[in-house]
Amino acid sequence: MNTIKVTIKDHLSIITLDRGKSNALNREMITELTDMLHNISGDPNIAGVIITGKENFFSAGLDLIELYNYNEAEAESFWHLFLNFTAAITAFRKPLVAAINGHSPAGGCVIALACDYRIMAEGKYIIGLNEVPVGIIVPNSIFNLYAFWLGQANASRSLLEGKLFSPEEALQIGLVDELVNPASILTAAERKIRKYMGMERNTWEQSKLSIRQGLIAATGADQTAALQKMLQQWWAPTTRNILKTIIDNLQKK
Repeated sequence: MNTIKVTIKDHLSIITLDRGKSNALNREMITELTDMLHNISGDPNIAGVIITGKENFFSAGLDLIELYNYNEAEAESFWHLFLNFTAAITAFRKPLVAAINGHSPAGGCVIALACDYRIMAEGKYIIGLNEVPVGIIVPNSIFNLYAFWLGQANASRSLLEGKLFSPEEALQIGLVDELVNPASILTAAERKIRKYMGMERNTWEQSKLSIRQGLIAATGADQTAALQKMLQQWWAPTTRNILKTIIDNLQKK
């Protein structure tokens, strides 16, 4: 694996996102994450998973530099891959805790939203879905994930203005569940997930799937219509101009 690192500790799997400086999600990374979650799902020796990042980034979201240069077939294939990954992580039955060690906008936030509990590091970090100002249409399946934790009204307002939250704001609105000192984040995440892991496994997992029944149906449904709307806007000149400006700024850093 080139973009993630996995360690096993007493029936607990810790997945560390490890791609470049900002852990931007590209085709390879999403494929590796999907495959790893599938493998863990079928491994009776693994009872829970923590997902974390490195340094100041959980994940900066999708790798716009790579995506911008895709042709139409590549772009459509990628978005299918990402939506299928979202469905897979949403339906993952074992305990899943996000140790959000740094910035987590857009696609990084989606990963966190699919987890059962989110612990975020204190500091000058951001988290949220900021796709709309970028020119990317958020499918209803992902909005449902947002609304599951924030409520319909807060999720609607936040999505439409592309709100990015500080850790304190994220805690207040329900986007994250706990704030800790950055040095303690994995300790806190392990403490939480072992509480889940200590319960009767089948009861816990079936309860999770029951609670998420609507989310699993939404993310697992046929996304063709939503994807076509996303792609139409993705290739619109206005979106391409916005993306080009963002990419130019990123490449200057």
